[in-house]
Amino acid sequence: MKFFILNIILICFAGSSIAAPRSTANGQRSTKILSTINRQLSSDLNRQAYYKAMESDNKSLVDAQLTELNSAPANIRNAFMGAMTMRKAGIGGNPATKLKLFKQGHKLLEAAIMQDPNNAEYRFLRLIIQENAPGILGYKSDEEKDSAFIRKSYKSLSEDLQKTIADYNKKSKVLKLHVS
Repeated sequence: MKFFILNIILICFAGSSIAAPRSTANGQRSTKILSTINRQLSSDLNRQAYYKAMESDNKSLVDAQLTELNSAPANIRNAFMGAMTMRKAGIGGNPATKLKLFKQGHKLLEAAIMQDPNNAEYRFLRLIIQENAPGILGYKSDEEKDSAFIRKSYKSLSEDLQKTIADYNKKSKVLKLHVS
């Protein structure tokens, strides 16, 4: 029965396949490079299932994604693993465990952003976490900066990522993306 319900939940949620922009030496985005990166990253991770789990309060979905991320390519693993670990911290358990998970995830996500600061998807992941994290954690300092970066990068992102961001924008108090 649990398996059946899990499949229904997976079918009901909509997700996306996303890739992030890269900058060239002069700061201009290259469409050709983005196109190649989009195809490469889309096949590296099942983003549809990932974002379903991020939206969910279902610990089983989150745990399944964490397991799946163990086999993700190293170049994207830390950001996605970090965000999902922080998401898991918000689902339940005792406060000490939740704080430990949040700190582990924070460390991974911030390291990934530091390594690739022009990755709009990583910034989007951080924005989702920051906007939904309890204020007591003090993890809100990059909300405006990430929102501005995402708005600036939006048109150069893959169509799937644009859709995911636009969907999130409907609930966001910080993103303020103007899309039709």
